[in-house]
Amino acid sequence: MNRTAVGVDIAKNVFQVHYIDQETGEIVNKPIKRAKFLEHFANRAPCLIGIEACGGAHHWARQLTKMGHEVKLMPGEFVKAFNVRNKSDAADARAIWLAVQQPGKPVAVKTEMQQAMLGLHRMRQQLLKFRTMQTNSLRGLLTEYGEVMSKGRSKLDKEIPVVLERLAERLPAVIIDTFREQWNGLAKLDEQVAQIERRMREWKKEDKSVKAIGEIPGVGLLTATAAVAMMGDPKAFSSGREFAAWVGIVPRQTGSGGKVNLHGISKRGDTYLRTLLIHGARSVLEHAKEPGEWVEQMKKRRPKNVVVVALANKMARTIWAVLAHNRPYRKDYVSVNPA
Repeated sequence: MNRTAVGVDIAKNVFQVHYIDQETGEIVNKPIKRAKFLEHFANRAPCLIGIEACGGAHHWARQLTKMGHEVKLMPGEFVKAFNVRNKSDAADARAIWLAVQQPGKPVAVKTEMQQAMLGLHRMRQQLLKFRTMQTNSLRGLLTEYGEVMSKGRSKLDKEIPVVLERLAERLPAVIIDTFREQWNGLAKLDEQVAQIERRMREWKKEDKSVKAIGEIPGVGLLTATAAVAMMGDPKAFSSGREFAAWVGIVPRQTGSGGKVNLHGISKRGDTYLRTLLIHGARSVLEHAKEPGEWVEQMKKRRPKNVVVVALANKMARTIWAVLAHNRPYRKDYVSVNPA
């Protein structure tokens, strides 16, 4: 059945909709108020609806899917290629309408639970950045008064009480009290980060997918929860290599005249998940007692950083295989290619 293709440019209050009416052939490009958006599609025949993957896109995709429509979320860079003129809501809706009819890899629609876990990861990252910023600010201000602190958070906590007592002899009490408040604020940030991680561990106990990939060497709490939440439906990827390419840890390719050149990793996809996989692979290389024969052979012929990225790639493929085929991780498993 040929479904009507619809391009939707979502926003805070007014959505722009573009489609061609199959009965009259009229080109429709009109704004719809947020409150009337679902009502517009409630009584329509099933449509192929394209939405640019942005804030709120997963929510509307879930609502439209419940009505029987097929929804494709598309990356912004894919949609941008179809907007050949000035940017506007009408032009964006038309570009999305053109893009949704082209073959391409849509963004998997995430469940509310997966989005909630991603929210925890984003808030944790924000707290870590703010903690680092506050620590550096405190160090810089103390340097202005001739007090250079040692590197490391533990040394800072050990030295700062003595430093504040020494500075209290010659500085106003208002600045000393402020220094002390900023220092105590670091402990509060530590507790907030720890509380988020405790909530992640609770989800890990309840979610079978997170528990399954948590058995893979190098995949800890953060990597397991982030991978399951970001991947969405693992069957949306046809292979482990496609998932690794989506993460951005496969070689970037350029070529001309039939010659293909391989470069460094593409670094496409989400930087956060790729960073977790790289750190997990590095941890295996440096701390694992038995990293495996494959890793040992790689270390003999390739530089260390290349081995780290190769292991991260292998971890990504293993994560996909465990989730897509719904089977536990086996250390001794050997993949056999079909004849």
